[in-house]
Amino acid sequence: MTTMATDRETAPQPTRGSEIRRHELAAFLRSRRERISPEQVGLPRGARRRTPGLRREEVAQLSAVGVTWYTWLEQARDIQVSVQVLDALARTLMLDASERAHLFQLAGATDPTPAASCPSVTPALRELLRGLEPLPASIQNSRYDILAYNRTYSRLLCDLDALPAEDLNCMLLCYTNKEWQDSVVHLEETQRLMAAKLRASLAGHLGEPAWKMLLKRLETASPEFRENWQRYEVVGSRSKTKEFRNVLVGHLRLEHTDLWLGPELGARMVTYTPADEESRERLEKLYEMARR
Repeated sequence: MTTMATDRETAPQPTRGSEIRRHELAAFLRSRRERISPEQVGLPRGARRRTPGLRREEVAQLSAVGVTWYTWLEQARDIQVSVQVLDALARTLMLDASERAHLFQLAGATDPTPAASCPSVTPALRELLRGLEPLPASIQNSRYDILAYNRTYSRLLCDLDALPAEDLNCMLLCYTNKEWQDSVVHLEETQRLMAAKLRASLAGHLGEPAWKMLLKRLETASPEFRENWQRYEVVGSRSKTKEFRNVLVGHLRLEHTDLWLGPELGARMVTYTPADEESRERLEKLYEMARR
């Protein structure tokens, strides 16, 4: 005699793995939140604080998400998490590269930052970057992520080697990094031009998570970017003489040129050549200093 299986026995169980990941994600977020002191993120400790590390509402506020929503996340509720929110949480909780990758994996999301994937930079291109020295050169995508660079470029505007991978973006550096800003002679003009170039590039990437994440960071961090972005100016890529104020070797006048790496206006090699003999000598000196 054949017995019929019950609904419980025959019902698929597709959610078991995702449920485990949600609980792991909740525990991971709590552990990271509890290890950060209020002082590390610029908040007063207060006399009545009993929670180790940050409170949930503080993480939510710093990440620009709702308190209820973040509480649900730590309670392992079945809610959708965007890559923009994951990026904000990773920065608020000061996650390193391994922790950031773990966060995105637990959330079942793909990290769109250049640190997570950089397939366009081949060994041959890296060798080409080295061969161009002492000329500064880097490889960037249409979003202005800095995917690779040579030694001279690493010290041209700031110490790129000292920055986290998710901050290696010319737009972010131009609008939020003090050392980079101090190195640009005509900063306001450059910032306005950069915003116009980004808007021109955005047209082919509307709705893409990595672009939305970058815009969110810029709009949150920089009033100057918000003002320039609202101008709706558009300008294409073009060669130009640029002036930099390098902290190691002084004033530099350099000719900027983009070398496109394919038929589409995406990945490109950004190069700088000296506009005068003094700049050439100073670039050679900068390269020697960067090699040490």
